[in-house]
Amino acid sequence: MGKIKTHKASAKRFTVSSNGKVKMFHSSHRHNTGNKSAKRIRHLRSSALVQGKMASNIKSLVK
Repeated sequence: MGKIKTHKASAKRFTVSSNGKVKMFHSSHRHNTGNKSAKRIRHLRSSALVQGKMASNIKSLVK
């Protein structure tokens, strides 16, 4: 029986917590920050959880 390989691009962007939740960081944080408000950049700095079916898809890629 074959095994599913880890999708390396996804593994660099997402982490699976010990509870099984998928954690990600927001995009649009590195470039063109002069056009964005300080509040927007501050909120983009924090991490977020992936919801629903997308989380289960990412778990299968990262495993």
